[in-house]
Amino acid sequence: MEGREHYSARTLRYFLMARSVLSEPHFQNEDAAFAYVEKKLWPDGPHCPHCGATGDHVRKLNGKTTRKGLHKCYACRKPFTVRIGTIFESSHLPLHLWLQVIHLMCASKKGISTRQIQRMLKCSMKTAWFLTHRIREAMKDTDPSPMGGKGRVVEADETFTGPREFKFTNKDGWRSKGRAHKVVSLVERGGKVRSVHVSSLSSRRVREILVKNADRNSVLSTDEAVYYKKVGKEFKRHWTVNHSIGQYGHGMAHTNTIEGYFSIFKRGMRGVYQHCSENHLQRYLTEFDFRYSNREGLGVDDEGRSEIALKGFRGKRLTYETTHSQAIS
Repeated sequence: MEGREHYSARTLRYFLMARSVLSEPHFQNEDAAFAYVEKKLWPDGPHCPHCGATGDHVRKLNGKTTRKGLHKCYACRKPFTVRIGTIFESSHLPLHLWLQVIHLMCASKKGISTRQIQRMLKCSMKTAWFLTHRIREAMKDTDPSPMGGKGRVVEADETFTGPREFKFTNKDGWRSKGRAHKVVSLVERGGKVRSVHVSSLSSRRVREILVKNADRNSVLSTDEAVYYKKVGKEFKRHWTVNHSIGQYGHGMAHTNTIEGYFSIFKRGMRGVYQHCSENHLQRYLTEFDFRYSNREGLGVDDEGRSEIALKGFRGKRLTYETTHSQAIS
């Protein structure tokens, strides 16, 4: 019918599933939202963020206040809610709306734009921007241990994104008339991914990233870029493929896994976010890394991914000023 929007069956299934999930009580009701967050962040009962008291020292002020989820610590005599000491602190946005945005960011494979969240919440652009960046900041991987290990394969590659991306020619190598943002990523086959935004590409900088994030008992699989030739000797084995002659794999040697991650990242940056300054790129990388490292292939569904994100928000108090200053430092 003329004027009617047409959607693919897959898109319609996604819309229906998202609508069904977001009808859960903690996405629609503030009391249910507080109960849900308290259960996830306080699995052993309320915990005073001021003095650390628990148990009988902490009581919920039922019917004595209009503030949702208010508790009082009778050890330090201070009131608190589950928001204190998390990314929710000092936010005027209702908690159930926070949970909606967290779920949408965790469930959308290629992300969800700030403008879309602004329209959905009917809030200011500044509020939507701050909201999404606080969530990205809290998605940071807190496990510093190296990826890979004995018998594991770690793929490494670099890519370029931004207003003008580098173009490859067999004659002159990488060429570009404009400045592109540079990214180095590592992915463990069947495991996690880590991405780092770098100001410049050099063998020394790439080596620093590889030896910090990858166990040197791993097998390193890369293309034949000069950055990997020397550092590859420090790993158990170094497999390479020569893309310049059209070689994209031989045996177990390939970089197809990391290229697949780059395809998701670039589709999201081009189709959803569209414009990203270099100052904020690392946070977007963190978001895509988080979703990929907690994907369904590793047994984590949309709900599980949201729960992992929520548990990571504890102890990450962020203000607009600190979020913005960190982004441009």
